[in-house]
Amino acid sequence: MRNTWGKLWRALPGSVRKTIVLVIGFTLILLGAALVVLPGPFTMPLIILGLVVLAVEFTWAESLLSRAKVQVKKIDPRRLKKRPLPEENGTP
Repeated sequence: MRNTWGKLWRALPGSVRKTIVLVIGFTLILLGAALVVLPGPFTMPLIILGLVVLAVEFTWAESLLSRAKVQVKKIDPRRLKKRPLPEENGTP
């Protein structure tokens, strides 16, 4: 089944493939960006997924995706935990 989808995808003209990828990719990125201001937990996964979709056809998106991967590897999950506030001892 997977091979059939690949053949069908490659059979489409390049301009049609790029248009489909642009619409789906940017829709995912815009949804992720909208969730920055709207309530919702899936901001970054949608943006990354949009870049993955765009990277299928565009090298600039592949470059952005690889830079994002490098930045994600730099994140130390231990530093993301909230540290407890020091107890107030009456001094300002």
